[in-house]
Amino acid sequence: MIWALSFALVLLLASGAALAYVVGALGNIGFMLSGNSRYLAVLPQRIFSQIDVFSLMAMPLFILTGELMNRSGCTRALVDFSMSLVGRFKGGLGHVNIMANIFFAGISGSAVADAAALGTTLIPAMREKGYTGLYAGAVTSAASIIGPIIPPSIIMIFYGSFMQTSVGGLFMGGVLPGLLLGGGLMAGNAFFAYRRNHPGGKGELMPELVPSLLRAAPALMLPLVILSGIVFGVVTPTEAGALAAILAASLGFVYEGMDSHKLWESFKETAILSGAIFMVLTAAACAGWVASLEQIPQGVALLVNELGLTGVRYLILVNLIFLAAGMIMDVPMALALLVPIFGPTALAQGIDPVHLGVVLCLNLTIGLVTPPIGACLMVISAIAQESYWALARETLPFVIIEIVVLAVITFFPQVVLFLPRMMGL
Repeated sequence: MIWALSFALVLLLASGAALAYVVGALGNIGFMLSGNSRYLAVLPQRIFSQIDVFSLMAMPLFILTGELMNRSGCTRALVDFSMSLVGRFKGGLGHVNIMANIFFAGISGSAVADAAALGTTLIPAMREKGYTGLYAGAVTSAASIIGPIIPPSIIMIFYGSFMQTSVGGLFMGGVLPGLLLGGGLMAGNAFFAYRRNHPGGKGELMPELVPSLLRAAPALMLPLVILSGIVFGVVTPTEAGALAAILAASLGFVYEGMDSHKLWESFKETAILSGAIFMVLTAAACAGWVASLEQIPQGVALLVNELGLTGVRYLILVNLIFLAAGMIMDVPMALALLVPIFGPTALAQGIDPVHLGVVLCLNLTIGLVTPPIGACLMVISAIAQESYWALARETLPFVIIEIVVLAVITFFPQVVLFLPRMMGL
């Protein structure tokens, strides 16, 4: 059956079909080849039961929040505030790029959305100051993956629904790794600033701190409202998503960047993206059921036990598998297919589900800036009008920094678990 499915996979990919259709078709072929075709009659009920999860309702709401904020004019306010903080240092606009991504991460929760929103603003500004287009694109691409790590995070909502793990705990667990990621990227940018003599330093004209802070304050308050509401039990993650969308729409009128046309566009893009994600989850539910009927998770657990891979060694294996998957698969698809296979074995070995979730989410998001797919690289390549492969090479040093951060949170789980435990999550 494995060889037949592999052959079918090659044919379907060669046909140019979308990955969701490829996985869904392979799932149906798997049912027939394994002699379980009788289960196809109840497949629709099984699929709906898999995606009929209350916590998944938060996903389109946070997507809507990001779409509203991207169109509201808050991007400029966050960039100006970041400029007032770190713009005066050597390589200042690179630091601004990373810090703006940290601030924006607390709003959108999507790496691709952050890359698109900040890339259109910061890449031309960095070029104007004397940075190469490749370097500007590399910093923007690398920093965009902070978005899914610092809460709110759409992919953490997926993981929480798959593994029945507290979304609030996952959100808090992502804060310190996200800041560590930002700090590592800023250190890398400082190194290149001095090595390549990037612009910036004393004498640069910067926005005044207090006025820029006051203008950015409404946008900066949004992630605080979301997190505090979840942590203190005032709202569920889904209710927090609805509250965030309402506040984001209101902020759009505060920044005077929102109108009825942009509001409609935000709803339309949210519907398109949410529909695409649920198609992915539907296809993955089909393939995942075949895997469970064939007892693939149990086979993985047995193999792991025979090889003596426990604890950190098992996490290293999972990291390698998920890094490879992230390079060629959509993040939601990789989570939906692989977490049910490798997650239960990790929990059985005593690995904390929040720690595992943050490690896997960072792992897969690194795939967004690595070839051959690299969704963030594709977006930035189009915005910067630079060669995809040249941009990938320029981004490589920052990807190495991100892998080092991944290793740190893998070997030192307390970095992830400190805040959730302190908050009782």
